[in-house]
Amino acid sequence: EQGCIASLEDGVRRAGRAPRRFVLPGMPNLHSHAFQRAMAGLAEKRGPGDDSFWTWRETMYAFAARIGPEDLHAIAAQLYVEMLEAGYTRVCEFHYLHNAPDGKPYADPAAMSLALVEAARETGIGLTLLPVLYQTGGFDGRPLGDRQRRFGLDTDPYLRLLERLRALQSPMLRIGIALHSLRAVPEPAMREVLASPHAREGVIHIHVAEQLGEVQDCLALRGARPLQWLFDHAEIDARWCLVHATHADAEEVRRIARSGAVAGLCPTTEANLGDGLFPLADFQDAGGAFGIGSDSHISVAPVEELRWLEYGQRLAACRRNVAARRPGDSVGETLWRAASLGGARAADIAPPGVGAPADLLVLDDESPLLAAREPGNAMDSFIFAGNVPLVRDVMAGGEWRVRDFRHRDRERIASRYRGCVGALAARA
Repeated sequence: EQGCIASLEDGVRRAGRAPRRFVLPGMPNLHSHAFQRAMAGLAEKRGPGDDSFWTWRETMYAFAARIGPEDLHAIAAQLYVEMLEAGYTRVCEFHYLHNAPDGKPYADPAAMSLALVEAARETGIGLTLLPVLYQTGGFDGRPLGDRQRRFGLDTDPYLRLLERLRALQSPMLRIGIALHSLRAVPEPAMREVLASPHAREGVIHIHVAEQLGEVQDCLALRGARPLQWLFDHAEIDARWCLVHATHADAEEVRRIARSGAVAGLCPTTEANLGDGLFPLADFQDAGGAFGIGSDSHISVAPVEELRWLEYGQRLAACRRNVAARRPGDSVGETLWRAASLGGARAADIAPPGVGAPADLLVLDDESPLLAAREPGNAMDSFIFAGNVPLVRDVMAGGEWRVRDFRHRDRERIASRYRGCVGALAARA
């Protein structure tokens, strides 16, 4: 009813249907920078020195400088089609391309945000839009560099942007708060935003402890590790999503878990950037909540995020089935259940069940990969049995957006995207 699950019944068979179908909750994608999909694969040539997140960032800045509202709409719509076809039914868009490339506001200061809202509406994916507060270029408070100026907003314009966007909220659109990072948000601005009426509802996301360099700079200039400093200076609770949190020590792992905050894990991007591995097993044992995001969209598939989340832990621990913490548990079921629950919390929607958005995936039970699979092992085959697409149909917000592996507007949106990236390449 009205896009949400009204009731659940066991043992129902529908006439004309096969007696068994594998249907599972859609997956929220809790961390996305949509524009970066169009640069995926363009930062894989080695530079003159050791490459890292910080050298990748220079490529990203140069690419971001070419993108306007129409470009962002075209890129985001293509990305959201890919997400839906892969099984993501809602996306948390961590959005910081606020201004024109020269750093001046657009005639409509919400132009870039509204491009994302329209892309989500056009494709039918649920959107949790997270406008980002971004004010300084480092922990030392240095001004934004020339290529960062289009990200910057003073606190009052930022709060006005939140107020305008929250007037548009609906079941398919939620508005939250994003603090870019501790290095980009001075403490007074953080306190002002968190004390505002806008922080009394909705979710709060922040990049934190993603790179070793960030940890070292925070220790040098603030006398504490990023997660330690954040917990000592803000009331972190279940409305928070701590994106990456890669370099968390044992005490920080326990503090995240006790707070109820969601750890926003992005394994394919974290691997692509060489960031490191989150201590998943210790976090699970502490009762922590986590979800997954595709972040820079080097890959757009929840199956691959979960597979590499588990494989990274296996490589580090030199053993198998790490995410399954009890004998007999399924790794696939454990990961999908935890990520869908944590993702729903980070996206500010009800968890799967009665009252939740009707976001559902139907797997292809005709695929050889699911032959002779029962509910108890179908999820493991779905996640670990190869790269053949198994998501056949996708419902988001109570409407079928994907049927027989294809989004209803795939060709039209892809054609527009090709024209967009061709024009962007010509501007390089």
